[in-house]
Amino acid sequence: MTKPPKGWKIERLDKLAEIQTGIAKGAQKEKPVVILPYLRVANVQDGHVDLTEMKTIEVPERKLNRYLLRRGDLLMTEGGDFDKLGRGCIWEGQIEPCVHQNHVFAVRVTSSQLRNDFLEKLTASPWGRRYFLSCSKQSTNLASVNTSQLKAFPVLLPPVPEQRKLSRILETWDTGIERLKLLLSTKRDRLSSLRQQLVAGVRRFPNPKKNLWTTRKIGDLLKPVNRYEDWNDQRIFKLAGVRRNSGGVFFRAELPGSKIKVKVCKKIHANDFLISRRQVTWGGMSIVPPEFHGYDVNDEYEVLQVRDPATFDMRFFHYLSQTATLKNLAYLASNGVFAERLRLNFDLKAFLNHPIRVPPTKAEQLEIVTLLDACVREIHLLEAELEALKQQKRGLMQKLLTGEIRVKAK
Repeated sequence: MTKPPKGWKIERLDKLAEIQTGIAKGAQKEKPVVILPYLRVANVQDGHVDLTEMKTIEVPERKLNRYLLRRGDLLMTEGGDFDKLGRGCIWEGQIEPCVHQNHVFAVRVTSSQLRNDFLEKLTASPWGRRYFLSCSKQSTNLASVNTSQLKAFPVLLPPVPEQRKLSRILETWDTGIERLKLLLSTKRDRLSSLRQQLVAGVRRFPNPKKNLWTTRKIGDLLKPVNRYEDWNDQRIFKLAGVRRNSGGVFFRAELPGSKIKVKVCKKIHANDFLISRRQVTWGGMSIVPPEFHGYDVNDEYEVLQVRDPATFDMRFFHYLSQTATLKNLAYLASNGVFAERLRLNFDLKAFLNHPIRVPPTKAEQLEIVTLLDACVREIHLLEAELEALKQQKRGLMQKLLTGEIRVKAK
């Protein structure tokens, strides 16, 4: 935008507000001091303050007013991940007194021409994100802005009544998004609870003729399979991997053999069970979905298949693998030093020797799988709806907060 729309103007932020920097953790402090709760970057989320974990800090009594937050301050982080630039929320005085860390700015509106709720929306909009990205100091996946850059932020200024109306419109969208997030959280909790009860046999479908669950070794149900590929440096391999925390199978890369470090690959088929030996203690295991049939994995993965498809369903085992019970069995089948850089060696033979409890019939396994599949599909639909709402809001913010679409203020 070269010039603001009719009736709007552009002003530097420091002409409309004070920028208060926070207290540095670990800095030498003069005595006497007071101990107060303080906000860190982790507490300042996009649109809200997260007070789940609050820490305290020593503040010199003489400088207390210098760092105190006031109700109505716009909290903004200096950066971090790219998506954190421009992220902020309004401080409502949830804890008093409270100070803030030096990586969190407190923007205090001093001009009657600007509303703090409008400024919150503007800094988080595409207009704000573009500015902060253009002037930020950037490194790999990280970006930050300093006080001078924040002071120079170009604030688009509609008349105050129009600012009020724009903020209310966007708050309506925010309310819808938050309600959908809450619904999603409830559905995920329900899925987790249902999965834990159903795959453990604590909760069963009503049928007076059903038999008790049986105890079987994993190796009696599943067997390793290694479909090793003939190596060729010119051949193109479609490589797959498994995410941690039961995150499922993902596409890694499509590379010629000459670009692959581990010169051993094996093919995976739909309905295989894939285990990452390096990531298994963090939940790195999953069933192979149909869309990954025929992909390759390197020899750091174990591939299992059902011994008797007529009596056991791999999808039941997949849901079992998402519970603490099976994750613990994977941990027990590993040995070495447990650290962030994995030093554990996964012992497949030991893992297959562990016993698990399973439904006596495949029919009951399928009842469990069908219900859990329905819950997962519902969650995926809600996730897609949430992402669509967020995209629509971003598009609306771009048009509303730059004056491309004007609203009538009452």
